[in-house]
Amino acid sequence: MENKRASALFTFVALSILAFVFLIPIGLVVMNSFKSRLYISSQPFAFPSSETFAGFGNYINGLTSSGFAAAFGRSVFITVFSVLLIVVCASMTAWYIVRANSAVTKLLYYLFVFSMIVPFQMVMYTMTYVVNKLNFDNLIGIVFVYLGFGSGLSVFMFSGFVKSIPLEIEEAATIDGCSPLQTFFRIVFPVLKPTAITVSILNAMWIWNDYLLPYLVLGTDDKTVPVAIQIAMQGAYGATDYGGFMAMLVLAIIPIVIFYAVSQKYIIKGVIAGAVKG
Repeated sequence: MENKRASALFTFVALSILAFVFLIPIGLVVMNSFKSRLYISSQPFAFPSSETFAGFGNYINGLTSSGFAAAFGRSVFITVFSVLLIVVCASMTAWYIVRANSAVTKLLYYLFVFSMIVPFQMVMYTMTYVVNKLNFDNLIGIVFVYLGFGSGLSVFMFSGFVKSIPLEIEEAATIDGCSPLQTFFRIVFPVLKPTAITVSILNAMWIWNDYLLPYLVLGTDDKTVPVAIQIAMQGAYGATDYGGFMAMLVLAIIPIVIFYAVSQKYIIKGVIAGAVKG
């Protein structure tokens, strides 16, 4: 009993130290976002004082510089519609793969799984060429690009959960006159809710924070939040407004932190349900 208590105490202390270490950079960013730009470089670890405190001036500058407000709107648009498309299409694909259970669908499943282990850097140049040829280098087109890159993990997770759904309820829906689409959206998809929420969370965090894909596809004309922040850092010879830059980082972090805090309880449950069941 004493050994278990000592082990639990050690685990708690170790995890607390790790959490503190990981939170230090975020704390420094938040702290420096309220300091005048002249003091951020010289006193990065000092708390804001009456002399260095800049109020919300950095946040106002951050919102108006580098088109951050417009970039924020683009990121919201891309993230929301990409996640919706991934959830709907990946769940339908996984359902078909599991229920058809043919040699073709098995090959298709393994292709989705294989796409999970292919680094993006291996395909980014050919992807950019194809995207430009298809005229997908815009806000609508990049949604479909994210669908392609996000389908691998999503189909894998949905497939595991679909295997646990009794086939009898789908057969009963068919007997009652439901078409395949009606069976899916009225019977199957509501049951997939835990995995659908988990897939939404994981993809939303990835898409919102992604820098390389929007930069390659959209460039700097239709920049997203990560691209706008990177451009803000490109001041010449120390001309960068680090106060506004820190404020932009905080503003970029807030939405995804809120979304994760609200939905985090579904992550472990959905991952276990999608990867272990069946």
